[in-house]
Amino acid sequence: MKKTTLFQSLFLSGLLMLSASTVAQQAGVDSRPVEVQEVKQTLFSPTVDIVGTVYSRHNVKLTAGVNGRIDYVAEPGSIVHKGDAVARIDPLPLTLQKAEQQAEIKRAQINIRYLEREVNRLTALRQTNAASAFQLDQTQSQFELAKADYDIATLRLKQIDDQLTRTTVVAPFTGVVTERLREAGADVNRSEILVNFLDTENLEARMFVPVKYIPFIRHHNTILVTSDLGQVNATVKAIIPAADTRSQSFELRVSLPVEANSTWTAGQLVRASLPVQAPQEQLTVHRDALILRQDGTYVIIIDSENKAHRLKVTVGEGMGEYVSITDTTLQVGDRVATRGAERLQEGQTVTIANQV
Repeated sequence: MKKTTLFQSLFLSGLLMLSASTVAQQAGVDSRPVEVQEVKQTLFSPTVDIVGTVYSRHNVKLTAGVNGRIDYVAEPGSIVHKGDAVARIDPLPLTLQKAEQQAEIKRAQINIRYLEREVNRLTALRQTNAASAFQLDQTQSQFELAKADYDIATLRLKQIDDQLTRTTVVAPFTGVVTERLREAGADVNRSEILVNFLDTENLEARMFVPVKYIPFIRHHNTILVTSDLGQVNATVKAIIPAADTRSQSFELRVSLPVEANSTWTAGQLVRASLPVQAPQEQLTVHRDALILRQDGTYVIIIDSENKAHRLKVTVGEGMGEYVSITDTTLQVGDRVATRGAERLQEGQTVTIANQV
């Protein structure tokens, strides 16, 4: 009898401990920490993400301005400021031509002075009939031709000076040499490409947008452009409303701000958030509040007593981290769970982990 009583006592103690543990677990389940956000009425402008590419506004191929032998070409990766030399061509042949032309000009000046004196002398003799009219006219014509030859020689000198300035290929803007096509020591002809030169100070993003969105983009001066390196508000630079017949899209160009130059580069892929309808007042909730199930989309409302209630909603367009709710079940100011809502049961008590 004593053994039976002892066994019964131990059995009852175990049941009590198990019951206490179950109660404690249920208490822990009944009160879960969650994060909440309020339902808001906002001016909602739904957006869609379009992939684009970063380009430099200026990407040029710098060519040789004259024929000659290359003395210097900047190496790839070199940053060259506006007005500085990117390449140089040996100026010696043109320098010699300039000296020769200067001598031609000096010779023309001497001939002009001589013929001017002859015209004056023959004019004086003609007054006394000591010189014929033919002789005077001939000398006058030679004098006029000599002055024309002088003008031609002067213009030829200016042309040589212009060619001399072209022996130095200067940077049209501050940028970087991305490719060097000819090396120093090689002979080149005029218009041969020497380097590819890229502007790193002024970047823009280009993307192809479906035609149906063009009415909404016309009303926006800026759009949000994002990449793995961050996001910026870019100014709409140009809308090119010439739709491609196959893709039914048009080209949109936006200017990236200066702060993007330090992290973004030409050729990089970016995403642009573009408006898809006119802005209007709508109820919005954070995307994290949505619970996706096979039978629909739900949110968990936390009432004034911190109890959870599941509510089926109809989701509209998205804008960044928020989505619109198209039905009228929710009200402005309602609290919806954004963290810890997946396993909540109807009527379960929760603890608010953040302040709203």
